Amino acid sequence: MEWKSGRGHAVLKLLAGGIRMMMRIPPQLFQLAASKRRSRQASHRLSLTANLLTLRKEFVEELVTEWSAQSNTAADAPSSRKEEAERALIYRIQIETEQANRNNVTRTEAYRAVYFRCPELHWALLAHVVSRNGGWNMTDLKGELLPRLLTEEERSRIFELLERINALIFYDAYPQLLLYEAGKRAGLDLSDLLPVFGVSRFMKPVWTHFWQRGDSALLTTALIVNEQNVIEGRIVQDEYYRKQVLDKLVFQLQAPLQTNAVIMPYGSQNTGELQLAGLILENFSELHERIEFGKSLYAILFGVPQVRIGVHAFVRAVHHSGSRADYAPHLYTKHAAVSNEWAPYVQKLTGSRLNKGAAPLYSPELGEAWGDIPVKPVQPGDWFSNVKQVRAFLQTLPLPAVFEITEEHCLNINKIELAVLAAQQLGVSKRKRKK
Repeated sequence: MEWKSGRGHAVLKLLAGGIRMMMRIPPQLFQLAASKRRSRQASHRLSLTANLLTLRKEFVEELVTEWSAQSNTAADAPSSRKEEAERALIYRIQIETEQANRNNVTRTEAYRAVYFRCPELHWALLAHVVSRNGGWNMTDLKGELLPRLLTEEERSRIFELLERINALIFYDAYPQLLLYEAGKRAGLDLSDLLPVFGVSRFMKPVWTHFWQRGDSALLTTALIVNEQNVIEGRIVQDEYYRKQVLDKLVFQLQAPLQTNAVIMPYGSQNTGELQLAGLILENFSELHERIEFGKSLYAILFGVPQVRIGVHAFVRAVHHSGSRADYAPHLYTKHAAVSNEWAPYVQKLTGSRLNKGAAPLYSPELGEAWGDIPVKPVQPGDWFSNVKQVRAFLQTLPLPAVFEITEEHCLNINKIELAVLAAQQLGVSKRKRKK
């Protein structure tokens, strides 16, 4: 149904209040506290074998010098006869980027393939994992729970935001990966061609330095900084996305519901003994928080051996479909129970287990949930203006104290279930009762 803006805002506030009220129930609070304690203990055990990633100060200073000295003039496209091979390379990269940028599934696979061809490109694996989460967040909007809390228009707007972020980062980063791969095959540093693809001048010294030093940690950190700045002005600070999505109460409810987690499966997907590492992003609108969040994910993924090995095994074995059944088939199903679509919701989970007789939660594949949408042209411009913007992000790669979030992830599903039940009790559920 369509709400008048005033009524819709009031109902959402009431829903948020209902969620907070239900979260005050002592059993849930005790369960949450016990879960957090176990998560901290499990994280500590995993961290005992961690190889802490570092950013070498002398390498950072070399980059600072390069950034300070470089010209603002962008490179021209190849023009001489001897550069015909470069023209062909540029065209190939542009075509491959366009083809792989079709949807979240194709992007996610493209990142995975590049990483296994060039494992020194740590960022490609990190991007693959984050892109998987982006796909899961997209299909959640057509899954079993969120359609009971959000209108069709709200879900479409959130999907539009997620898709644009996913596509924009890929459009910027994927040509950089392919250009490096081509240079690796040819034994040449092709970083001078980066401006042809609209890449920020911030990245040219970084790639040249990587050719000389081979420092994967510094390259990965710089790519994290770059890609978050790429979306900052074009999406996060964009008036349309702020007005239509980011400033809406339904989007801001992600914090109390904790639906904005990035999880990395590192345990068994078939035995029911799910194991997830990851973090929860509290405030998407803050550039600094997004960058530090990415750095922390990287420190977990490549610094904790059990996580790295487990994620590698998962990524190799499980094709990304967009459905959460990819990593938890004992909790989710790709097949909708159409006959019960409009029935009142009954809680299905207790902790990390389905209740007796409960069917798994519906989580569709991406192609079932959303069709492909054309990628809009990217607004021109370079975010990078001075070294002060970035220097603070290139100091450390600390490992978070808590990153084993298997139980917390399942409790977050419980929170959404409680929100659905509260919405039904308040009469604001978006799904109608079956007649």
